[in-house]
Order: sequence, then structure tokens, then C-alpha cells
Amino acid sequence: MMKNMEVAWLFDQTADLMEIAGDDAYRVRAYRQASRSIADLDEDIETLYQQRRLQEIPGIGKELGKKIGEILTTGSFSFYDRLREKVPAGLVIMLELPGLGPKSVRSIYQGLGITSLEELEQAAREKKIRGLPGMGSKTELGILRGIEMLKGRGGRVPIGLALPLGEEMRSYLAGLPEVQGVEFAGSLRRWKDLVGDIDLVASVAETDWEKVLGGFAQHPRIKKVLEADPQRALVQTVLGVNIELIVVSPREFFLTVFRDTGSKAHWSALERYAADRRPDFSVGGCSSVSEFEKMVYLSLGLEYIVPELREDRGEIDAAASGTLPALVEVSDLRGDLHLHTDWSDGVNQLEVMVDAARRRGYEYIAITEHSKFLTISRGLTEERLLQQVEAIGKINRENPGLRVLTGIEVDILGDGQLDLPDHVLAEVDLVIASIHSGFRQEPERITRRLLAALENPNVDIVAHPTGRMLARREPYAFDLELVMRTAVQTRTALEINASPDRLDLNDEHARRFTEMGGVLAINTDAHDCRRLDDIRFGVMTARRGWVSADRVINAWPLDKLLEWLNRGD
Repeated sequence: MMKNMEVAWLFDQTADLMEIAGDDAYRVRAYRQASRSIADLDEDIETLYQQRRLQEIPGIGKELGKKIGEILTTGSFSFYDRLREKVPAGLVIMLELPGLGPKSVRSIYQGLGITSLEELEQAAREKKIRGLPGMGSKTELGILRGIEMLKGRGGRVPIGLALPLGEEMRSYLAGLPEVQGVEFAGSLRRWKDLVGDIDLVASVAETDWEKVLGGFAQHPRIKKVLEADPQRALVQTVLGVNIELIVVSPREFFLTVFRDTGSKAHWSALERYAADRRPDFSVGGCSSVSEFEKMVYLSLGLEYIVPELREDRGEIDAAASGTLPALVEVSDLRGDLHLHTDWSDGVNQLEVMVDAARRRGYEYIAITEHSKFLTISRGLTEERLLQQVEAIGKINRENPGLRVLTGIEVDILGDGQLDLPDHVLAEVDLVIASIHSGFRQEPERITRRLLAALENPNVDIVAHPTGRMLARREPYAFDLELVMRTAVQTRTALEINASPDRLDLNDEHARRFTEMGGVLAINTDAHDCRRLDDIRFGVMTARRGWVSADRVINAWPLDKLLEWLNRGD
């Protein structure tokens, strides 16, 4: 439902611009609420518009309904465009800095007249930011770190935004009669967490190249053409994500996808390896890119190296020696151990989430609401947690076939204590511990907090261990190596949070941790049923980290998982 994402994104961006411009707070909140409601929709917003049912969406009245209609019918949003003209472009870029919201950006603009990242960086280095209301030296440090992060990111976007857009554009191109085949290449095919351009390669007869490129550039999601030549078009979408389309003749298609998948480091290493060998690049008999690639690797005496491993991290040597791991698959997972319902800040009722997991064929799940510290998320008190334990027990008795484990996502407080007492934690099947506050504490203090959680015998999993939010918040500073070693010693799992906003642990950390002997949990942290599908992002992150199914606790049979959960008894 790409249109849902587009409208939600436009409304959220509009709210940011309104707040910077000093618009009425009530109107700003209305746009933000509308954005959240649209993002959570289970139905396609275009269908609701055509059926004149937009006002069934929470927070959507007559005026916002008109705005949605404008976006859906014209592909543009005039109110948003006027705001973009009114608000200096540099202020919009500042919103990408972790910790800087629209109010802070407005304060910086009004107080210092700053309108660009360059001016902001200079002001932070000259210690001018700390003189503004509500800001201090930590704000300046955060700004400087955030600017460095943006420079390092180089315009890349999270895969959770890039992939759905890429899938829609791939489907569109595949439907054109002139296109004989179309595949992803580049970092998206390798499932990197941050993606630059969305790379697409299409198999097209040379006589039709111009027609396909022209039709691609006219797609309603395309905002402008950045570069073009007879075989290539680089465009920018309305979401600000760039897409590069390369058209090649059918005989060049498989090899072009293979080469352009990269990475450059992997391809260079492969060329060096093949220097005294004779790879077979013929396409005879191959019906797919992967089949062609397998044939090429085989001709070099190598096991097949899947795209997500092609980063020049030892994969060629492992393929030559026959020691590539059997990577975890989505089908290996028997359950999801980090789920939220409307008992806390989730969208769906407990029974609805359970039914959705059953339809996925899961053997078990764990319901892990937030604990009481997160009042904004309606975190559970001791009493409400025990009430939910009873409700889950009833579900298990009445609906055999899917085991629902009781659990809690308990906060690791600023002093290292857990948000609920041990005797309450002992009443549930599974305890997840996580940090949701105090991200700017000294590295030693954050490390102590995590170590204290790991050493608590009730804690089974530490969730999103580094605290990063892709393209929005850097990991907090702490001794990750010590935390991983301690997790191995205490036999505590670390999570790969599959939310495409997090993907935490990342691939390299997951590889390091499992090589140390640690075990992982790949969970969605889903707050509504649709987010259960995010599990693919977590699995692909694990695959990029060379992780096999035996190192993932929710790929184990239920009896083995329960035995592990009771390891401290």
C-alpha cells in the first residue's frame, strides 16, 4: 500500500514545516495524528477515497479529506509545496539531525538566523547554540555528531522506505510489454540497512530503450529526472528517494544484474580470484539471475554466494573452501518473541494478534508489552501484567495449536534497576529488557545499565541493544564488546530487532556475537498485525551477518526454547 506511505509521509513532513513556520499547534497536531492514522491503515487509502470513506480514518475530517484527495488525484500537495517555498531548505535538512525537532530548529532560526547545516556546524563549534532557551553543551555536541552522521550517510535512506518503493517500481516496469525482465541490483539487492539509489536493471530490446526510459520518467511517483543517457535514467521520487534504471539487451541482462549487484569490493575480489581461471559468462539454459550467478561461481570452483554476503568479508575464501554457513531463512522461524497489543501501545487486540500469528503458521509467540516506566506507551503495572497473564492463559486453554508465552518488555532504568521487581518478572515466561531513556549518559553508565540487566537471571533477551534508529539516531555510546561477552557468559540472547527503522543489532555485530558463542532472537517488535511481515528485514540482517538458524532461539522447537528459558531454574 505505497500510497498510504506516501500520504502519511507528506502529512508528517507538512506538520514539521508548519511547526517551523510557527503555525497553530492544534493544526500541527491534526496533521501528525492524520499521518499516524494513515500509516496504521489496514486498507488501501485509494480504495477508501474512491468509496468516499476517508472520514472513517481516525483524525480525518472534511478538510484533511480534501487534501488527501488532492494528493491521490494530482500527485501533488499545494499546501506542502507552499510551505517548502516559505521555509528555508536548510531548516528542513536540520530535521534529519538526531535530537533536533521542529521547535528546536525554529528556535535556532529565530535566535541566530541560521539557515544551513554549514552555519549550524559553525555556531555549534563556536558554542553559540547553548545560549538558546532549552539548549546546552550536550545539544551542541549532538548537533556536531549528527552532522558527521549525515555526511557519512551520504543521502542514503532506510531499506524500510526504499524496498516498498522499489518493489512497486519493479512491478510497474515488469508490466510494460517492452520489458522482458527486471531485477534489483546494488545495495537494495544485498539488503543493506541504508540504501543509496534504488538500482533497477531491465531487459529490453535495443529498439525499445528510449520508450521504456521515457515511460519510466513519466511515472506519477517521479518528481524529476536528474540524469539521463540512452541506456540509463536517474530520477528523484516524490519521497526524495532516487531510482536508477539501466536498460540492457536480453543477452546482457543476467551479467549486468550480477555485476551491478556488487558490492564493488566483492566484485574486485572476485576479479582477482578469477584472474587465472576462466569464468563462464554464457547465458545458455539459464532462466533466472540466481541460476546464472550459480553457474558463474561454479565455473570458478566456488559455492554460490548469495547477494547479501557480497561485501568482501571473507565470503570468497569461505566459498572456495566449502565453509559458507547455511544461512537462516524466514521459514526457519517458529515464532516471534517481541509483540505488543492494545494492552499497552499496540494497535490490535490480544486475540487479533494471536490469530495473525496463527495464520503465519507460527508454533509460538510471546506478548511483551511495555512496563510501567513508559507511561506514554500505557506501560503495564504489576497488577495489569498479572491480569494479562491470566488472559493469555485462557487463550492457551481455549485455542491449542499456538503457544502464547507470557512476557514483558521491562525498562532498564537510569541506575541499572529494572522497572518491575524480580518476583513479578518471575511470573512470566519471557522477559525482555531494553533501554528507552538516558541515551546521552556517559558510555560507562550505559554499559553498567546493560550489564546489570544481563546479570539479572530473569532477563532472557536484551532488545534493540545499541538503541539506534536508522537515519535518525546514532547508537548510544557504550562498550558493546563487553556487553556481548557478558551476554555469552550469562546465556542471554541479544535481539535483532526486525523493525526496518532499527535493524539492531546490525549485521556486523550479529556476526561478531554469534562467533563469540552468543544466541540471537530475531523479533519484529510489532505494534500491529501488519508489522509481523517485517520479520524478513530481521532475517536478511542476520543473513548478512552469516547467522545460521541454530544460533536463533526463535528458530528452535518449542520444547528446546522452553528448556532454554528455564535455564536458570
